Amino acid sequence: MMKKLILGVDGGNSKTDFFLFDTDGNFLDFHRGPTCSHEQFKDSYQGAFNALKKNLDVFFFRNALKASEISAAVFGLAGVDTPVQKSNMEKVVADLGFANFKVVNDSFLPIKAATSKGYGVCSINGAGTSCGGIDSFGSYLQVGGIGSIVGDEAGGFYIARMAIRSCYDEQYRFGKPTTLSPIVMDLLKVTDKYYLMDAISAHLLARSIDYNALTLAVFSEAQKGDLVSQEILKQIGENLARSVSGCISNLDFIGTVEIVLAGSVWVKGASPLMYEAFQKKVLELTKRDIEIITLTAPPATGAIIWAMELASGEFPPAKLRQLIINNVLEQLNKQG
Repeated sequence: MMKKLILGVDGGNSKTDFFLFDTDGNFLDFHRGPTCSHEQFKDSYQGAFNALKKNLDVFFFRNALKASEISAAVFGLAGVDTPVQKSNMEKVVADLGFANFKVVNDSFLPIKAATSKGYGVCSINGAGTSCGGIDSFGSYLQVGGIGSIVGDEAGGFYIARMAIRSCYDEQYRFGKPTTLSPIVMDLLKVTDKYYLMDAISAHLLARSIDYNALTLAVFSEAQKGDLVSQEILKQIGENLARSVSGCISNLDFIGTVEIVLAGSVWVKGASPLMYEAFQKKVLELTKRDIEIITLTAPPATGAIIWAMELASGEFPPAKLRQLIINNVLEQLNKQG
């Protein structure tokens, strides 16, 4: 009997990974291409269609396949933040020839990759932030993901901006003294605070701010005891908790809720202050039993596991999920 084929797609703002597996968890092929997010193209959804088609044509040609021969596919894509965006991207995928598929924001993938039952909530805290949840009955919900107007006050870009804000507040707005100030002024090449706002404006316009350096500075200064840096991290933990808690309360979970932490700030930052503020606020707001898991598997594994679930009608057992994770890690390690 011919094995069913499944496709998992993990598409960010810079690259898109395509994985072909069968439903026994055997790896068949991998392809990496540029972004397919509609937000990155002048012609929006048509641009996303063209980018996906170009990559899939290469991928399918070398495997002698057509989209209609894929039993199930899951596309986890950046920029699928609202119902309208989701609907438009679903039309794109259908027009590519897929029949049995899901299109979701990439924030949902870690839930399938890391939870024990295939449902829970994911808090993304990377360059930016978003939150996605899948409940015990298969309903899913995204909270945030389109900016600070909906509470997206976390992530590396936000932390860096808070460092600059803290420096400016100290100089001109009776802000608390902070060891971030000389670091910010040095990075902006300012020796006289009179020119600080000019430097901020010029660097923002030129997009030349070293966000990574400022983000790392907040973590290092917090560890050294700087109260302002510590408050920034606590505030971020609470902001992330509010999104997660809102997601939990608007979905229907049975028993302990598994919460997956993903993104470079969560995974690499590892600030006890941020983590403790997050955990405390979630417990306070939801009054639920929770289990917090830090993502160690590549998010792409979530797309493959979800596609397998879609093809078979049940969440794959742990042994099969681990086989998928191992196969994906092996391929990504080859990419360097």
